[in-house]
Amino acid sequence: MNYKMMGRFIGKILMVEGVFMIPALLISLWEREFGAAKAFLWSIAVIFAVSLVLVALCRGTKNKFYAKDGLACVGISWIVMSLLGCLPFYISGAIPGFVDAFFEIVSGFTTTGASILPAVEGLPKGILYWRSFSHWLGGMGVLVFLLAISSVGGSDNGFTMHLLRAESPGPNVGKLVPKMKKTAEILYILYVVLTILNVVFLLAGHMSLFEAVCTAFGTAGTGGFGVKNDSIAGYSHYIQNVCTVFMILFGVNFSCYYMLLIKQFKNVFRDEELRLYLGVMAGSILLITLNLKGYYATLGETVRHAAFQVSSIMTTTGFATVDFDFWPGFSKAILLSLMVIGASAGSTGGGFKCGRLLLVLKSLQRSVHQVVHPQKVQAVRVNGTPVDEKILKNTNAYLAAYVIIIGVSFLLISVDGFSITTNFSAVLACFNNIGPGFEMVGPACNFAAYSTFSKLVLIMDMLAGRLEIFPILILFSRTTWRHR
Repeated sequence: MNYKMMGRFIGKILMVEGVFMIPALLISLWEREFGAAKAFLWSIAVIFAVSLVLVALCRGTKNKFYAKDGLACVGISWIVMSLLGCLPFYISGAIPGFVDAFFEIVSGFTTTGASILPAVEGLPKGILYWRSFSHWLGGMGVLVFLLAISSVGGSDNGFTMHLLRAESPGPNVGKLVPKMKKTAEILYILYVVLTILNVVFLLAGHMSLFEAVCTAFGTAGTGGFGVKNDSIAGYSHYIQNVCTVFMILFGVNFSCYYMLLIKQFKNVFRDEELRLYLGVMAGSILLITLNLKGYYATLGETVRHAAFQVSSIMTTTGFATVDFDFWPGFSKAILLSLMVIGASAGSTGGGFKCGRLLLVLKSLQRSVHQVVHPQKVQAVRVNGTPVDEKILKNTNAYLAAYVIIIGVSFLLISVDGFSITTNFSAVLACFNNIGPGFEMVGPACNFAAYSTFSKLVLIMDMLAGRLEIFPILILFSRTTWRHR
C-alpha cells in the first residue's frame, strides 16, 4: 500500500475542498451573515492546515500505485472530505449535532439529498450555497476534477486509471480518448456546459440567480437539495419542466454526449443502455399517468407530475413537485422499482444503473439459452461488441454485494422501531443516492427521527452507493492493509 502517495493526493483533494468553500464565505459576507462567515473561515483554516500537513509528510513518494491503493484512496478521501466538509454546518450552529452535520454533507457529496433538516428557508445563504454545491462537486467526483486540472507528473503507473475507475459510476470505465487525464477534462467540460445551460434556462423562467445556481447544482449532480421547503413544488410549470428535462439529460451516460460532439450519431441512437434508460422512463411515465387518472384536474397536470417524479427518482435526483407518498400503491411500486434501477452508467445518477441491468438481463438470457442448448458457446454482446467475462463476473459480484448490504442495513436500522416501509425505503433512498423515500422519510418529511446509530449506517450506505460499494468495502478488509 502506497500510503505516502495516498496521503499526498488526499492533501490535494482537501485543498480543492478549501478553495471551493471560498464562494460560500463570500456569499455569507455579502449577505452580512457573519456567524456563517466565521464558520467558513474556521473551516477553511482547518482544511488547509490538514492539507498542508499531509502534503508535507508525504513528500518523496514512489509512483507505484495498484488497484487496491486506488480503491482505498477514494474511500478514505470521501470520508475525510465529508468529515471536514461538514464543519461549516456544525460551527455555525445551522446543524448543532456533529453526526447530523456529517449526515447532511455526506448526503450532499454523494448526491443523495436525504436531509435531517425540517426546514431550509431560514438557513444562511452561504450555508445553503455550500449545501447545494456539494451536490455539484460530488456529482462528477472531486477526484475526477483533480485529475482534470492537475498532473501527477511522469509515468503514473496506472494512478489516474485506478482513481477514475474507483470513483466513476458504472460497471466499467473506459477512455473517451487515449489519455485518462484528457478523459477527465472532457467529462468536466461537458458537465460545466450542461450546468451553465441549466442555469440559463432557469433564469429565463424568472428564477433569482442564487436560486437558479443552487437548483442547477442539485439537478446537475442529481442530488436534490433545494432552497425551498417545498422543493420545486412552489415554482412555475416552466421551471418544473426545465428541471424534468435536465434531470433526464444528466442521467444519460456522458460518453453519449461526447459521441454527439464527434458526430457519431448512429452509435448514440444504437446505444442499448440509452434505449433501455429512455424506454423504462417513458413506460413508467405512461403507467403512472394512467394510474393517476382523476388525481389531478387535467391530463397535462397529471403528465407533468408523473414525468417530473419519474425522472427525479430514476435519475436519483430527489426533487419533488408533489407528495407522491399519497399516490396509489401501483404508482409507488413503480417509483420504488425505479429507485433500484437508477440512471445510466457514466452519468451523475445513482442506483444499480441501467448498464448493469442490461448486462444482468443479457446474462440471464444467455443462461436460459444454455439450458436449452448446453453445447452452444454464446457471448454476451452490448451494442454488437462482446462483453468481457470479467465484467460479467464483477457485475454478478456487485449484485450480490448490493443485495447483502441492503438486507443488512435494513435489519440494522429496524432497531429504531419504525415501519417496514419507512425503513426499507430509507435504505433504498440512501444506498441508491435518491433522497426521499416513503412514509416517515417521504418527500414532505426527513431523516431526523432516526437514532445516531441508524444515521451512521445510512451514512455508510450513501458512501457505498455513490462509490460503487467496493471502495468502501475494501476499507474493512484486513488484506488491504497488509504489506506486500
